[in-house]
Amino acid sequence: MIFQGKYRIETTRLVGRDYSQPGKYFVTICTKSRAHWFGEIRNDIMGLSEIGCIVACEIQKTSLIRKNVCIDSWIVMPNHIHMIIVIGHNNDYDVVETSRRDVSTLVQQTVSLFRQRPQSLGSIIQQMKCVCTKRIHTMGHIDFGWQPRFHDHIIRNNHSLNSIRSYISNNPKIWNQDRNGIGTGVTA
Repeated sequence: MIFQGKYRIETTRLVGRDYSQPGKYFVTICTKSRAHWFGEIRNDIMGLSEIGCIVACEIQKTSLIRKNVCIDSWIVMPNHIHMIIVIGHNNDYDVVETSRRDVSTLVQQTVSLFRQRPQSLGSIIQQMKCVCTKRIHTMGHIDFGWQPRFHDHIIRNNHSLNSIRSYISNNPKIWNQDRNGIGTGVTA
């Protein structure tokens, strides 16, 4: 190996988690350099630009394209988007078959045995970003881009889910309090 892991970037995902398995995720995706491409907030209301409308459209299409994915809540902000992405159904006690007919185990104990799947959280985000970027570049905005990574938080209970839903819906109201404009200020 040429670089022997010297320039390897550590993952921000939970090690051992199979992000294609059923679950709920709070996701934040930012624009490159946090540029305000998607619109502006006036009087605590987000007004979408033409580019922001493209992003909103692609978010809405996500559930139509992928039958196992639901976008529970979402908002497009001037330089980022927040979404709750639900993959499959969220039951931490789903039983799966093992090689022995008389033994079953919990999904959470089994997921590390499988490789990342195409319908994983990362592939869903990557495809959405790619489609948005192509459409936006076609409009002549070739400077548009995304930050290469995204932030995710695994939603583990209803209290956290409701707190994040509230945060998403109130995000335009707290925009001026967030000096970077990308807050994920959910405490759950």
